[in-house]
Amino acid sequence: MSPLSRPSRLRRLGLCVATGTLAALTAAAPAALAADPQPVGQRAEATAPDPTSDELSASALQREHEAQQRQEARQDAQQQDQATPQAPKRTYKGRVIAKPYLLLRDKPTRSSRIVGSVEYGSVVNIFCKTTGDNVDGNPRWYLLTDGTWAWGSARYIENIGAAPKWC
Repeated sequence: MSPLSRPSRLRRLGLCVATGTLAALTAAAPAALAADPQPVGQRAEATAPDPTSDELSASALQREHEAQQRQEARQDAQQQDQATPQAPKRTYKGRVIAKPYLLLRDKPTRSSRIVGSVEYGSVVNIFCKTTGDNVDGNPRWYLLTDGTWAWGSARYIENIGAAPKWC
């Protein structure tokens, strides 16, 4: 018998290690899929923001805010046993000064789609502010949370109390 046809001890050991590793991965794969059934390629696409979009989407900020609220609710439920008082959540308000009404848009631009309107004198809840198209010398826009999440020009919303935080 030639020396090449007979496996050496080192080759046999390597083959055993490779077979054991393959068996372990095969056994662990169903458990890993049960924990995260979404394929890796889809997971990256679902969580990665669109790199070509530099405009702020009200619906994306709404989803982020709702996820944050759910997380805070879970934390509050865990902390109910503690008697420590917590500071109230900061809310920002403003009064519409546009006559006869303020147009609400889906992005902080003057050319974006109109999604609603708010009458003159109405008090609105403001989530945050950002810069966008210039309206009569004012480039700021507020994300309003009344019913639908939409952008309103800060030029036509007078702050009640503190100015909103940046988005």
